[in-house]
Amino acid sequence: MKILQRLFLLALLAGVSLLVIAYARGYRFDIEKKSVTSTGILSLNSFPTAAKVYINDELKGATNANLTLPPGRYKVEIKKDGYTSWNKEIAVKGELVVTLDALLFPLNPSLSPQTNLGIIKAVPIDQTGKVIVFSQNGNDEKDGIYLFDSSNKPLSFLPPLKPIILKKNITDSQEINFNNVQVYFSPDYKQGIFEFEKNNTESLLKTSKDIKETSAYLFSLDEENKNAFEITNSKKVLLEAWAKEKEKDDLKILETLPKQIVKTASDSFSIISLSPDENKILYRAKNSLVLPLAINPPLIASNQTQEERNLKKDGLYVYDKKEDKNFSLPAENSIQWHPDSKHLIMIEDKKIVAVDYDNTNKQTVYSGPFENYFFITTSDGKIIVLSNLNPEANKYSDLYLVGIK
Repeated sequence: MKILQRLFLLALLAGVSLLVIAYARGYRFDIEKKSVTSTGILSLNSFPTAAKVYINDELKGATNANLTLPPGRYKVEIKKDGYTSWNKEIAVKGELVVTLDALLFPLNPSLSPQTNLGIIKAVPIDQTGKVIVFSQNGNDEKDGIYLFDSSNKPLSFLPPLKPIILKKNITDSQEINFNNVQVYFSPDYKQGIFEFEKNNTESLLKTSKDIKETSAYLFSLDEENKNAFEITNSKKVLLEAWAKEKEKDDLKILETLPKQIVKTASDSFSIISLSPDENKILYRAKNSLVLPLAINPPLIASNQTQEERNLKKDGLYVYDKKEDKNFSLPAENSIQWHPDSKHLIMIEDKKIVAVDYDNTNKQTVYSGPFENYFFITTSDGKIIVLSNLNPEANKYSDLYLVGIK
């Protein structure tokens, strides 16, 4: 009798375990068909949370949550009052989990001043969150080159600017104009070459209209430079050395890719930036070619957006090394990673927009005034622009934090 009881309990336990496993894998009892059918799970997340979820225009709940759906194609829309909406069409398959992460942006972002120096030019230091700013207002004690670090969280109202060098300490300061400057950064971003066009009458007489006389200086970006170190004649040699260093750094990144495409990527990827989580590469193609498959067949429940493996020379792409997916992007020059590594921020039609890394779900982040196509993304998911909000009373621009979070 005890043996039968034990066998019954074991059978009951096994049956319950099977039911739990089947439920977890998406199997549900269909009352109409009177049978057990396979379903898929849609994992829906958003920032901010508690956004409404619509499936085929029907309200189904709120984020962050999981929905169980029969296999098929669905139109998903995520909405929250006061924020942009997010849309995507996805295919749900039995026993598989599809994860969607929606980033929503305020319809009316706030603006907070970050400087009050009066800036005529701003140059981002790649995606470090730092900016080189130039002030040239006719004040010998303030005119100069400064470093702004968006990651600083000071107690004061305005984040401090660290001086790189005052203009009066540059040898030919009367001959150069900060508006006409080209900046090159060392691979470790600790130094910068600043090349200025000379604008004095004598130099203009000596040169043609097409050839401008320039002077180049090497400045430390970690500390204030008391004196200007001119390197006009050796600039080319130093830039070539920096280029070789960057090639070595890029090669280390490319060696982390699947072995099937390392050779192709090394020959054809011009790396622009690595995503913050280091799983995706934003790059420009050096040649036209077909990117070979590294994972075949594709991973189950991977990104469903149509990828592009036929690379065109000078085309802009994102490669996801975890999923072996490659996506084409608009040929924009001003493009940066959002800190979540799932979105990109770029300029389009004089607006700042955000897109998913697979170039879907384009949303306008900021369409207010900003100058010189300048912006940077901050480590906490906001952006900084250069703008003059009161041009009738103020001659110069300053940096403003756009509250998009």
